[in-house]
Amino acid sequence: MSTSTNKMEYRFLGKTGLRVSVLSLGAWVTYGSQVDETEVAYQCMRTAYEHGCNFFDNAEVYAAGKTETVMGDVIKRLYKDLNIKRSDLVISTKVFWGGQGPNDQGLSRKHIVEGVTASLQRLQLDYVDIVFAHRPDPSTPLEETVRAFNYLIDQGKTFYWGTSEWSSAEILAASQIAQRLGLVGPVAEQPQYSLLHRTRFEREYDILYKELGYGTTIWSPLASGLLTGKYSGNVDSFPEGSRLALQDNNKWLRESLLSGKGLNGLEERDFETVLKKVDALRPIAQQLGVTLAQLSLAWAVTNKNVSTVITGASRPSQVEENFKVLEIVPKLTPEILEQIEKAVNNKPEPVPNARRN
Repeated sequence: MSTSTNKMEYRFLGKTGLRVSVLSLGAWVTYGSQVDETEVAYQCMRTAYEHGCNFFDNAEVYAAGKTETVMGDVIKRLYKDLNIKRSDLVISTKVFWGGQGPNDQGLSRKHIVEGVTASLQRLQLDYVDIVFAHRPDPSTPLEETVRAFNYLIDQGKTFYWGTSEWSSAEILAASQIAQRLGLVGPVAEQPQYSLLHRTRFEREYDILYKELGYGTTIWSPLASGLLTGKYSGNVDSFPEGSRLALQDNNKWLRESLLSGKGLNGLEERDFETVLKKVDALRPIAQQLGVTLAQLSLAWAVTNKNVSTVITGASRPSQVEENFKVLEIVPKLTPEILEQIEKAVNNKPEPVPNARRN
């Protein structure tokens, strides 16, 4: 790694002994779809690694598995070119949507085991460090799901398992089942979290941090690009090449936003109101001499319940810009944080100090 790794902060993933870089790189949207050539993915992952990133996230559903294939090829090159070893990397994937067959989706024992096995083949790895249940599966008994992930752990195919977009009640139930059976429970959640999507992370999950010491690997910290400011003044049209302008891969994102349903479940459903909140952040970013994206990422890092912020990039220069955030975090004084709160005006009500029965 380069000398810039000294600036990276490593946080424990919840109560585990696993340390992950507070800034990480995910494959969603780009690898295998927007980024067609493995070379670009290689340059992005190499740049991230050289800046201290050790955590790289993927999923079986991303580009129908192609992102895992691309990442697997990149990892092999990183071994050779940078003389790194498997223990230098923390790799995650997610299982739920594996295909169109009746047993290719969900969290049955069959799909969890077969899905992760297929992911490992695409990644060209013997194991991943953590597997996330990409969504809850109400059609499968939770005990079956808990036992299936423990089977993977016993087989050496993963070290840990976690959840993604599960409710706090579902996570607590899974943890209680694991404890009752003497098994390994979930250790981390991969939720959406940003300045525009906060309530679940800050309020609903508060009990998970306190009672389980739950870790988090947050996604969409820039709210699918809204917090970059690129969409300001573009209520009816989106900048060419932007995520919301892509006709195929992100049609659902665009339709969700314009329909008033809220992009990825944003708590503010009116697009113009969202853009006004983003514009209110501009003076703060200018005051600090940073971009809106850097300000938003730095804000997420200040939350100590965030184990790692998953960033995305389609070119190495984006990685460079994102990882400058480590130098910006110290600038977010209590006064600056208060200015940010006034700009977005969406801080969730604190959780009452009451014990759960």
